[in-house]
Amino acid sequence: MRKTNRPLAALALATVLALFISGPVLAQTAKKAPGIICWKDKSGKTVGCGDKVPPEYQDNASSELDKRGVTRKTNESAEDRAKREAKEKELEKEKAELAKKAAEQKRQDSALINTYSSEKEIDLRRDRDIAALDAQIAQLKVMQKNAVDRQNEIKGRIDASKKAGKPATDVQKEELARAESDQRKAEQGIVEKGKEREELLKRYADMRARYTELRGGSSAAPAAAAKK
Repeated sequence: MRKTNRPLAALALATVLALFISGPVLAQTAKKAPGIICWKDKSGKTVGCGDKVPPEYQDNASSELDKRGVTRKTNESAEDRAKREAKEKELEKEKAELAKKAAEQKRQDSALINTYSSEKEIDLRRDRDIAALDAQIAQLKVMQKNAVDRQNEIKGRIDASKKAGKPATDVQKEELARAESDQRKAEQGIVEKGKEREELLKRYADMRARYTELRGGSSAAPAAAAKK
């Protein structure tokens, strides 16, 4: 009987099995093998093609083509990617700001509707606030007049001293400087309160217009309808 070399037979069998198993894997790998990659320079011009992008062009835009030359994928440059991501972040920030403003406007609208029952109530509140502000302005004007009167009185005494051949005293100079400072403060306060008055009138006018809009253009509309 012919003897069989068992080690050789086992090796041959293992080789056949390995080829049988790895065959589909190799075929699939061959199908997935990369095609051609074309890379560009900083200006966006294609400057070369090959199986991989050279290191000096790694951050530039590129295109991946199949074996037939059809573009299958485009890769943006690092600079374009950074610009796109920055723009996306800016858009997200703007969306968040808009959402925040919308939420704040909704809160203000709710407070407005729940605080007043008619435009007349808004007008009454406006008139009270304006009256209080006018009282402050009137008080500042009195302070201004008093400061001017003090200046005139002090200047009169200084002039009288000069006529008598005596110079103005340090006390007179301090009094005059204090009166002039009080006048400037009063005048500045009058200007600031005047601006505050204008802003207050505008704020109430905007509030009244918004209230009428929320009530559907009619002060007689029920508040429940406005909340909807």
